[in-house]
Amino acid sequence: MSFTTFSGPVRAGTVRDGTNTTRNTGLVKLCQITTLAATVALTSAPVAQVLGTLPAGSKILRFRVEKTIAISGNSVSEVALTIGTSGSAALYMGSANIGLTAIPTVQATIDAAMKPVDTDNIGTSDVTVYGTFTAATGNPTAGSIVVTIEYIQRTSAGLSDPASA
Repeated sequence: MSFTTFSGPVRAGTVRDGTNTTRNTGLVKLCQITTLAATVALTSAPVAQVLGTLPAGSKILRFRVEKTIAISGNSVSEVALTIGTSGSAALYMGSANIGLTAIPTVQATIDAAMKPVDTDNIGTSDVTVYGTFTAATGNPTAGSIVVTIEYIQRTSAGLSDPASA
């Protein structure tokens, strides 16, 4: 299997031109996935971790957080996560408790912390997305976290329904 790289928003469907009632194309949902070792990403004095870089105009649909190896050690009792940019740590998602066990974080918890106004259009330039993980009571000695950013790539102006292809 190989990978293919496209340079612009990808629309799929068989009728790309016409009116909204005759066109059947739609934008493709994309994702970027980052795996982080809890022993590096998670500390009581956190440092923002790069989760990915999104193309200009993108709409962030959701974040998915999974712990593939349970977070443990040094009496860690809670882990908080914010997601944002280098200039605003919680721009896209306010603080959410992601838990410790080796299961996905309850999606409703993540969705409730997301900020729809800021995730609807990331702006006219590519944006590097950062996650800041904060351990409540000590630095863990074990654990692995996978963060998936689901998004739709639109034009750099944030348009999802251009007049022509």
